[in-house]
Amino acid sequence: MTPRQALERLREGNQRFAANLQSLDALLTHTRRGELATGQHPFAILLGCSDSRVPAETVFDQGLGDLFVIRVAGNIVGPSQVGSVEFAVARLGVRLVVVLGHTHCGAVVATLEELQRPAHDQNFHPTLITDRVRPAVEGLLATELVHDQEALIRHAVQANVRAAASQLRHGSPLLEELTQKGEVVVVGAKYSLESGLVDFFDGCPDPLERGALL
Repeated sequence: MTPRQALERLREGNQRFAANLQSLDALLTHTRRGELATGQHPFAILLGCSDSRVPAETVFDQGLGDLFVIRVAGNIVGPSQVGSVEFAVARLGVRLVVVLGHTHCGAVVATLEELQRPAHDQNFHPTLITDRVRPAVEGLLATELVHDQEALIRHAVQANVRAAASQLRHGSPLLEELTQKGEVVVVGAKYSLESGLVDFFDGCPDPLERGALL
């Protein structure tokens, strides 16, 4: 499956989910357990947040064996996330990677709250999730967004997704080479807790300009 085909399948599945519908294939996916015991062929990699309200298979109306899912609070990228994506790309042949953030992300909100405290009260620690989110959102506090907390959070969520997607594109020699060639496509997306819809807003080039998406 090409990256474009995979992206369209995700979009169609998300539209069903947002409309409170479910495909028959996803509904009956448990009947594939025996078939999947001998191997898997997921069509997309999803790096998403651990938030209990954003299970990737449900949000995109997919079933067993359809998605290679990596979940971590704040959809951050570290060595284990890069390694997991490398594995799915190299061993399973997956060509589309989606970094999925979501509205009101707790990890992003916590990071902003910490940054907005007086310097002597901040309690960042290098092993915390917030420390990895910090570089993506810190610059927003020097803009007019600081006067509108809701807008600040919205922009911070998107900035964090963009940073994670960029880190994956350049996270290893293998991923950098494949993304530069267009053989693997990394896109950033945001899920709305309110509407159930996913907005693919980063790294989705015009398919007419990128043959890999055709």
